[in-house]
Amino acid sequence: MQIFISGSLAYDRIMDFPGRFSDHILPDKIHVLNVCFMVNGLNEKFGGTAGNIAYNLALLGERPLILATAGKDFDNYETWLNEHSLSLKGIRRIADELTAGAYITTDQADNQITGFNPGAMKYPSLYEFDGTEPQKALPIVAPGNLEDMLIYTRNYKKRKIEYIFDPGQSIPNWSGDLLIEMLTSSSLLVSNDYELEMIMRATKMKKAELLRYTGGIITTLGENGSLVCSRDQEVKISAARASQVQDPTGAGDAYRAGLIKGLVVGKSLPEAARMGATCASYAVECHGTQEHRFSEEEFWARYHANFGPMIS
Repeated sequence: MQIFISGSLAYDRIMDFPGRFSDHILPDKIHVLNVCFMVNGLNEKFGGTAGNIAYNLALLGERPLILATAGKDFDNYETWLNEHSLSLKGIRRIADELTAGAYITTDQADNQITGFNPGAMKYPSLYEFDGTEPQKALPIVAPGNLEDMLIYTRNYKKRKIEYIFDPGQSIPNWSGDLLIEMLTSSSLLVSNDYELEMIMRATKMKKAELLRYTGGIITTLGENGSLVCSRDQEVKISAARASQVQDPTGAGDAYRAGLIKGLVVGKSLPEAARMGATCASYAVECHGTQEHRFSEEEFWARYHANFGPMIS
């Protein structure tokens, strides 16, 4: 089964400010804000929705194809992907742009100020699916270049390829009509509870109405687990226990990877969601979205410890 992951590739550049932003921002001067925060250094991490999902799938023994754009500074990330045997065939390089980057400064009260440069993500990845067999493909459309998200969903429908729709952070950029268009004929809609509320407001539809357009809705609920809804049942999936919780960033992408792995190997939707929860539990144990590690043996040991033996 060929897994296609369209979305973003980005560098997360993380800085720690050894103080509190509030001590340096004057409320009566907020309209003429001009401050400089001296940080303790900068850590560069690999990120982006497509990169994160692909990384977790590589840990699970899969070799998905990333469909995204990258810039002239992509060499380090390229080396990282090669180390994990992830193909570069679906990545379009934009020679005069930087790879998308998030610049995140965190103070001692865990407040964050983030700047995001889309860079190469402003351009579509333009992948052609010639020769792709619908029964041997499983794509996920994750947040990334907007043109990619629209064109790829149309392309999958034209080729009768079932896909997972994961609009995430892109939701404010879409009209309700376009969200419904991209959702229609998807096998699953995956989002967190806040994003689902945004989708319902944009489309003016309740969840039961959205289920007329997609095969199922999976809603992640953070430490409260996730909810798997189809047209005839609703299953609550508990979160898997992590050894420690360091940073929840990237847990959603890890969940999607575990879910996809489950679907690829023929598990039921609730079982695949439990695999998603297991994968997510590793992501929260480290700072950064691609810093955790696990073997397949460790993965299954944690799955069984949390959920017992798999039914099938």
